[in-house]
Amino acid sequence: MKRPLIIALDFSSAEETNAFLAKLPDEKLFLKVGMELFYSAGHSLIYELKEKGHQIFLDLKLHDIPNTVEKAMRALARLGIDIVNVHAAGGSEMMKRAREGLEAIGTSRPKLIAVTQLTSTSQKVMNEEILIPGPVEETVKAYAKLAKECGLDGVVSSPLEVPLIHEACGKEFLTVTPGIRLIGDDKGDQKRITTPKQARELGSWAIVVGRSITKSPDPLEAYYTVKKEWEGIE
Repeated sequence: MKRPLIIALDFSSAEETNAFLAKLPDEKLFLKVGMELFYSAGHSLIYELKEKGHQIFLDLKLHDIPNTVEKAMRALARLGIDIVNVHAAGGSEMMKRAREGLEAIGTSRPKLIAVTQLTSTSQKVMNEEILIPGPVEETVKAYAKLAKECGLDGVVSSPLEVPLIHEACGKEFLTVTPGIRLIGDDKGDQKRITTPKQARELGSWAIVVGRSITKSPDPLEAYYTVKKEWEGIE
């Protein structure tokens, strides 16, 4: 699997999704289906996207008791998805059981990654509301190390934290990084963000790009702009 550009499908229906995809090139894409779209369109959309040859990151951020997460992963693995995730804050037993649930189907399992801290989480929120002391970077690093110890393939983080994660977990440990914006784009609710070029230079394995492409007046042009910057094409 090459270092992907993952497009976040920020839509609430299959119809909106298909209308957007019709504006992009006729090529195999890597797509992120999050909670809003999955809860609306369900399994049928995943099957449809897979039939068209697209790769899928199913971004449901599971966080529940270990037994529930294991059983949920057994069901999700049957969808043929390529990446799925949990919250590292769920702890070691939950993460191990998530992996076991994916492995139980007896075929090549999806990549399993853990969310460290959401890119919308600021230092102030983490310290004063979530009540986790210390710098965001140290929490991200600790969660990444725990995820690796539990047999996960990688983590979700800001690109800004990728060097720390690679230092702690090695460069083969996958880093999937949202919070990507082109210069001049609205930051929205993201706090810890970079451009595609900065993410590449920081060592991200994959970037997740949503609004910079999906909300662009010309999604095709925006897609190629991000793609070129991510791949280092002048």
